[in-house]
Amino acid sequence: MNRLANKALLPDGVRDGLPPDAAHEAGVVAQLVSSFERYGYERVTPPLVEFEDTLLDGAAQSVANETFRLMDPVSQRMMGVRADMTLQIARIATTRLRNEARPLRLAYAGPVLRVKGSQLRPEREVYQAGVELIGVASSAADAEIIALAATALEALGVGGLSVDITLPTMVPEICAALAVDNADAARWRDALDIRDSNAVEAVGGAAGGLLKALLDASGPAESALAALEDLDLPKKPAKERQHLAETLKFLRQTAPDLAVTVDPVEHRGFEYHSGLSFTVFANGVRGEIGRGGRYLAGADGEQSTGFTLFLDSIIRALPEASRPDRVYLPFGAAVAQAALLRAEGRVTVAGLTAERDPMTSAREQGCTHILLDEIIAVPRENNGTYKK
Repeated sequence: MNRLANKALLPDGVRDGLPPDAAHEAGVVAQLVSSFERYGYERVTPPLVEFEDTLLDGAAQSVANETFRLMDPVSQRMMGVRADMTLQIARIATTRLRNEARPLRLAYAGPVLRVKGSQLRPEREVYQAGVELIGVASSAADAEIIALAATALEALGVGGLSVDITLPTMVPEICAALAVDNADAARWRDALDIRDSNAVEAVGGAAGGLLKALLDASGPAESALAALEDLDLPKKPAKERQHLAETLKFLRQTAPDLAVTVDPVEHRGFEYHSGLSFTVFANGVRGEIGRGGRYLAGADGEQSTGFTLFLDSIIRALPEASRPDRVYLPFGAAVAQAALLRAEGRVTVAGLTAERDPMTSAREQGCTHILLDEIIAVPRENNGTYKK
């Protein structure tokens, strides 16, 4: 018994997918990818491992501490197991698909592995599904990405969605424009991270009041935008504010019922993002259900945006998986009748040896129906017997 228990023991943060959950999860992924494809996003499948110097190049350094590494016995080079798929898609877009017309719309789905989980997401093996829109910087592109994330989730039956938009480069741009020294910038960043407006103002200087007003502007999209428009922002942050306003305008047209908030100072989790970014939440679901935003793809810094949805969070937002109706075919059942049942979309489970009591076998195999004399019998309530 101990030997069997040891064989079932898995590392922290990983798990086996068992029936009926594994089939349910596969169906969710298939439905997500189908939603992406209907909006013109074509699927690509990057490898699970890549050479370390390629996998962690440029912006991908942000996930270096989350990446498992191993030695390739063939090339004798270090490899990494992907901890995130977004930058793999960017690599494909800017190398193998560099001559394809822009904007380039790509979709993906697959597992990633991380060195450690977080407090809200302790899982280390996570299944991701998402899209990347490569080669366009417009606000319409950002609105399309946000609306598609919401549309794909709603098509699954995930309700109570909300999107929190953030501008992770706005605070650094304000500090740079006002020549804030590194020490003050670090103090402001710490105060903003814990949402301490008094501490932000206490640092003083020309940027203190502006950053406090920026922090206070967080909230529902309309009121947040109104508060931001009242601020006298330097040139680059003002341009970001305008991009936000245009994105919200497009989003009202494409997803008018979507709950949207704006947080112009949040940056954690968006380390490699270069502009408007967002997080997707669902009522009653622990943590985020997805996140995305603008980034620079490839060595040439091609303007791009996209999102990643997390399967574990999506599953928590959906009803529990259930088995489909299963028809037990006693040993020797008519082959033609069995084929007809499958053609109708039913699941069949065939008996493989002669049996004295087919009904007992049906119950043991978890079947909801049994084929008797070419007539499907169904279980009578929960007492384990069947009726025609």
